[in-house]
Amino acid sequence: MVGYRRYSVGTVAVYAGTSVAAVLFLIPFYLLVRNGLATDQEITAPGWRFLPEKLHWENISELFNDPAVPFARSMLNSVVVAVLHTLGTLLVCSLAGYGLARIPYRHANKVFYGVLITLMIPSAVTFVPSFVLVSSLGWVSDLRGLIIPGLFSGFTTFLFRQYFLGFPKELEEAARVDGLGYWGAYWRIVVPNSLNFTAAIAVITFISGWNAFLWPLVIGQDQESWTVQVALSSFLTAQTVNLHELFIASAIAILPLVIVFVVLQRWLVQGVAQTGIKG
Repeated sequence: MVGYRRYSVGTVAVYAGTSVAAVLFLIPFYLLVRNGLATDQEITAPGWRFLPEKLHWENISELFNDPAVPFARSMLNSVVVAVLHTLGTLLVCSLAGYGLARIPYRHANKVFYGVLITLMIPSAVTFVPSFVLVSSLGWVSDLRGLIIPGLFSGFTTFLFRQYFLGFPKELEEAARVDGLGYWGAYWRIVVPNSLNFTAAIAVITFISGWNAFLWPLVIGQDQESWTVQVALSSFLTAQTVNLHELFIASAIAILPLVIVFVVLQRWLVQGVAQTGIKG
């Protein structure tokens, strides 16, 4: 009976703690939806109501019809940039990591150390040279300028290399017996058996690309090339304060991240364990 009571108390404590954590986690999302469906006066009112007296669903149509902020276009740009950035980074960094892990050549270690050195260079140091290069190529206010400069990541390459070092060599040796080279072994054997790990990296990369602000702000100099983060910043400036559109736009802007997480959740949990990433 004592053991059963301890087990019951422990179970209740776990569920209580989890419930409290879940409520705290959901509070920001509640605030986004609540304020997004309210008026600016209700948002800034001294008294607080759990929900506005009337839910202003017209705020959504107002957001997408706002002539000052092309929010729909910005969402589309962010989807294109984040997806292509993720796919390009996975391809480039996985190939680089596989080459460093499996293809023997004399300068492999020097190349790997060079990749590690890039992790020690502050992004502020490379920001201006990157902009000058992109500008000279004519990619300002162009999606190419938003996507291509960020395709290579030293950290992602390092993670792929470490993962491929632990990948069973027997599978690749069997592929070579069947006549496959390094590319064939990579594409037909390694990639299909690395989906969990790749999904974890894909989610992290997608979130990074979706939330990027400073580089899209500098490169996207006209409204047609704005990403959603740049569009969100335009609702709250020194000249304009549009709180209800800012909140409802923020709520809509996080939906793609939620969808990506839900779709890849099964692979994400296993993949994060394989990467060794700790939150």
